[in-house]
Amino acid sequence: MMQKIRMDMSIGSNIQKMRYQCKLTQDQVIAKMNLMDIPISKSSYAKIETNRMNIKVSELVALAEIFHCEVGDFFKDLK
Repeated sequence: MMQKIRMDMSIGSNIQKMRYQCKLTQDQVIAKMNLMDIPISKSSYAKIETNRMNIKVSELVALAEIFHCEVGDFFKDLK
């Protein structure tokens, strides 16, 4: 029996919102992450934004740097 991945917290939509605020495309974010030695594919990044894959701490820290925000900002208004 396959076990469905239960998301712990849905931060994907917050990540997506912040990306929109920075006027960046997914491709631009992925390129910046790769330059920071955080290897991530387009499909993995898309899965993070749609809460189908958990994000690694290193990826979260890199995104905070790219979006010029605090890591804690990703967790605002989460249920």
